[in-house]
Amino acid sequence: MVNKLKNFTFKILTRWFSGESIDYKQVIAIFLPVLIDQAFVICLNLLNTAMISTSGVAAVSAVNMVDSLNIFLINVFVALATGGTVVVAQYKGSGNEKMVSKSAAGTIGSVFLLALAIGVTIIIFHDQILGLLFGKAAPDVFANAKIYIIGSCASYCGIGTVESVCGALRGIGETRSSLIMSLTMNLSYVFFNFIFINTLHMGIYGMVISINIARYLAAALAILYVVRLGNNLRVQFIDIIKFDFSMLKRIFFIGLPFAAEQMFFNGGKILTQTFIVSLGTYAIDTNAIAGSMAALSQIPANAMSLTIVTVVGQCMGRRDVKDARKFVKSFVTASSISFILMSMIIFPLYYPIVSLFHPPAEIVPDILSILIINAIAQTLLWSAAFITPSALRAAGDSRFTSIMAMLSMWFFRVVMGYVLGIILHLGVNGVWLAMDLEWAVRGIIFMSRFRGKKWYKHHVID
Repeated sequence: MVNKLKNFTFKILTRWFSGESIDYKQVIAIFLPVLIDQAFVICLNLLNTAMISTSGVAAVSAVNMVDSLNIFLINVFVALATGGTVVVAQYKGSGNEKMVSKSAAGTIGSVFLLALAIGVTIIIFHDQILGLLFGKAAPDVFANAKIYIIGSCASYCGIGTVESVCGALRGIGETRSSLIMSLTMNLSYVFFNFIFINTLHMGIYGMVISINIARYLAAALAILYVVRLGNNLRVQFIDIIKFDFSMLKRIFFIGLPFAAEQMFFNGGKILTQTFIVSLGTYAIDTNAIAGSMAALSQIPANAMSLTIVTVVGQCMGRRDVKDARKFVKSFVTASSISFILMSMIIFPLYYPIVSLFHPPAEIVPDILSILIINAIAQTLLWSAAFITPSALRAAGDSRFTSIMAMLSMWFFRVVMGYVLGIILHLGVNGVWLAMDLEWAVRGIIFMSRFRGKKWYKHHVID
């Protein structure tokens, strides 16, 4: 029986996850560290939210509001790092090791400067930005939000450095090292949160201190690794601070459209967040907890979305379109299956998990109803909507994917979120239903593009 299972597994992996460019063992070696990384990031974020909940509903609401803005801003330079991942992966696939090193250094330097510019700008104008976006929030929520946004922005250079290094490492398939850096950042964040929030009872100030220590500690480790300890990238420190404009052009070709997409995409999320803020503190709390729990079910799928960038990038570095098509189909299918498996794990544990957040009893049924609807939508829609554009972007088709993602976000999630949530009085449920509708539209658009030929006609590297 055991041998039959092994043979069956081997046949599946060989048929669906092996090709001329890369085999299933290499795919698994890339995927597993990313999976572990995603699991720790999501679970530790959930734990951190649970920790700050001991400081009261106002603190949870403030962290949730500002984190929607944080995600918006951080994803801008993470998008640029993704451009670096694609360029590094394609050079790796073509066998040009010298340019692998140059592209990694260019990614790190450009992301650091962008993170610095964004962080300083938001700190200077934080009062006006919070007033514009969340002016309707309760005074105690708003006061906590001001502290948290300044502290978060101060840490941007740290997380920007970590993300750019991890992006470069994923490009060459060295996901184990990027996992260590990510774990260093997130585990130390939880440790210091426990000290400053739960032991010293410093509330939102404790979270701010923790996030800065954790991110800059991981950034120092990341730079030390790529300059001194790592053997695969061989990055020279001088290349990080010296800009090669021809290299930056390649990185920006992929990264800037994706950054613009992330700005519009997460800007739309912030706008829907303002709808929820107008519904009151309980609505903010319901959305925050449901979002944290829904993220649990996305752990394997998000890991596949990151892995497909490396896999398809290396396939396209060899100009192997057949392999790229095969892997995209396999990843979309595997991602959909992963949502079924995760739902089977999460829903039996719903009440123990939700109790970690200390929610008011009135909102517990609302959170459950949101999660049930979302579980169905994710299984049917999420993979085509997010795995496919990651693959298209890895092939260099960044402009199309970014434009379509922005349009679908604003025309469907934002507009329909307002109609369903506010005008039709469906509240938080309406906002989430609009998100599910947007996934359906994205999936149709990107799968249609994938079936054609235009997505692989781009040339990112020489």
